[in-house]
Amino acid sequence: MTSRKPDEQLARNSRLRLVRPRPMASARRAVTTRRTRPATRPPEGTPAPAELARQARSVLADAVRIARWAAVERGPAAARSVPGARQRAAAALDLNPEEVRAGWDRARLAGLIEMHGDAARPGWRLHAWDRDDMAVLRGWVALFDAWSLAHPAPADVAPTALAEVVEAVPQVLSLLQLSAGPVPTDTLLDLLQQRVAELREERCEVPSAQDAEAPRPPADEVPVSVLLDWALEGLASVGALTLDRSQATLTPLGNWAVWVKLEQICVAAQSPAGNIEQSAEDMLRGCARLTPGPARAEYRAWIAARTVAGAVGELLGVARGEDALLRGLAFEALRVVGAPAEGEVRAAASEPSLRPYALLWLAEYDGADPEDAADVLTREEATWLWVDTAAAVADHGEPQLLLRHLDSAVQGTVPALIEEVRAGGHPRTVQVLVALAAAHPDPALAKAVRRAAFQVHTGGV
Repeated sequence: MTSRKPDEQLARNSRLRLVRPRPMASARRAVTTRRTRPATRPPEGTPAPAELARQARSVLADAVRIARWAAVERGPAAARSVPGARQRAAAALDLNPEEVRAGWDRARLAGLIEMHGDAARPGWRLHAWDRDDMAVLRGWVALFDAWSLAHPAPADVAPTALAEVVEAVPQVLSLLQLSAGPVPTDTLLDLLQQRVAELREERCEVPSAQDAEAPRPPADEVPVSVLLDWALEGLASVGALTLDRSQATLTPLGNWAVWVKLEQICVAAQSPAGNIEQSAEDMLRGCARLTPGPARAEYRAWIAARTVAGAVGELLGVARGEDALLRGLAFEALRVVGAPAEGEVRAAASEPSLRPYALLWLAEYDGADPEDAADVLTREEATWLWVDTAAAVADHGEPQLLLRHLDSAVQGTVPALIEEVRAGGHPRTVQVLVALAAAHPDPALAKAVRRAAFQVHTGGV
């Protein structure tokens, strides 16, 4: 019989299954697998996601046509002049100017087009439109959230009056959902008037003597019924409800969206730390146990309560810290910020500890599919990111998750991985190797990993 050297035996028995690296997948599983919020079911009768996505695609059909013309078929430079692009789109797509304007606005609000100065770029949702139902639904929800921007407001109405109605509309939608059928507009008007009065009382607006003598502003002269009509027509224009014979009824899409919003409120209410009021670090820790969808809702709420510049700076400050899990989550939150964060993220790409995360962020921002974004990383950067994510798993997860993360390494074998990890210089290399050695069931492989950890620790070769 012949025997092989231990390292040769190890190389033969330690082939890694090559999978595309997903930087935060293992790290998030590290915390969500230990305690997850039980998933609730949508209201009875809600169509399946595939059917909801089909309806959303129908609502946004013109927006998608315009987005593809402007940002894909004609290239990102097609919209150098927005007015000129609209005229060319009308001619090319056989639409009238008003249809082009409405479709263009919807495309932007749904994330199908992103504007950079006067140039349009394809949004990531456009790339995923035909194959990712959840991307379609998220795009439609973004449009649903922005109904007041997608539908022109009545003329000569003060912004304060419009803001009051926008703030009161969630109660109107809740009533429509609870009713599970048509609701007379008179009933909705009573509710809207009551809610607007409550909002004004909450602000404790006491007019001064000078204000009392001044002419009443146009906002007070506009009947709430006119503003209700505007709100209902706006919601109908984005496919959230239908209007017929002085009645309003939620569409299946609208009913599902209201349920989603209520679920997000419940998640925020159940947050033990009160995430929205917390610092970026505490907010991210509070969101770490949430699944990606509810977490993004928390990020949006937290960002909305701050200036964009302040939120971006705070998130990058956390990313520069020692907790690798928070580093990855900070960049997930920065994805919610979008275009306003681009400059700061590009600058962060010059910092070694942030570079892989920043490059992935920028690749997705520029339109790369999230599954393919890792192609922008060099092998060294991908290895550094693997170690950083492994550190997050080791700190927050279970040994089995670290073994699963092993499969995402770009190297073909464990010895090759160890060699490149040792050369990468990540500050957590020793801890990651020790944790991997402790978790791995193969004694020979575990021994080699421990030896590598010791050599890194002592500065040996």
